[in-house]
Amino acid sequence: MSNTNTSNKKRGQWIEVWRRLKRNKMALFGLGILVVLVLLAIFADVIADYDNVVIKQNLSQRLQGPSRAHWLGTDEFGRDIFARLIHGTRVSLQVGIIAVGISIIIGGILGAIAGYYGGKLDNTIMRIMDIFLAVPSILLAIAIVSALGPSIINLMLAISISSVPSYARIVRASVLSIRDQEFIEAAKAIGASNTRIIFKHIIPNSLAPVIVQATLGVASAILSTAGLSFIGLGIQPPAPEWGSMLSGGRQYLRYAWWVTTFPGVAIMITILSLNLLGDGLRDALDPRLKQ
Repeated sequence: MSNTNTSNKKRGQWIEVWRRLKRNKMALFGLGILVVLVLLAIFADVIADYDNVVIKQNLSQRLQGPSRAHWLGTDEFGRDIFARLIHGTRVSLQVGIIAVGISIIIGGILGAIAGYYGGKLDNTIMRIMDIFLAVPSILLAIAIVSALGPSIINLMLAISISSVPSYARIVRASVLSIRDQEFIEAAKAIGASNTRIIFKHIIPNSLAPVIVQATLGVASAILSTAGLSFIGLGIQPPAPEWGSMLSGGRQYLRYAWWVTTFPGVAIMITILSLNLLGDGLRDALDPRLKQ
């Protein structure tokens, strides 16, 4: 009976969060854009064939401006920019979501352990996180990719490792604020193990700030992916990626503006939508803003 009441209470809390989020028009606007981008990524193969349109070169149609045949023009190899942008959406969202997911899992577990046990273990974990934080995340990602070699797996690994400390600190701060509350003491009193308390009670009650940070973290991961691909350390050609598309078209900027403009706009819109959604979630999940 108590489990049913707890689940109903949690469901009611998330319904209330959704109600507060719906009042934020800019957050809904960002959510709408993000839903469109996700749908484009899912149905990218239906919209444009990867082998025959996205990566196949056609030098007879290189650097053609926007037209009915090519809505956003063609690049320096005669490839359709619109088709490459659609498939680039899949690559960017995939890297961003997976990298952030890995960061949340590793950083969340480390932060929960550090905050729950405290003492020397907490000090050791946090000092290691401080060492990682002392190095700018983009430089750390560059070093990791340079050492392991440019590939989509190494790119996701580099971005996730560079983001772990921020999630560890967020979860640790949340754990410190709830580890001495009554429901944790009650779980200890009935004989629950430390592992069960951490994964069943502490981590689920620390998710609110993590969700907000994850939304903003996906935006940062996409931006890092584009930056690394721009300098040749990310997704390698001919695979479509917004950063590499920017890099390939920069020498044609004066007389073929569309080659770099549209990938730049795609990056800007995606980052903007995630930031708007993240700001809205922060306000909706903050109990002090219920009124």
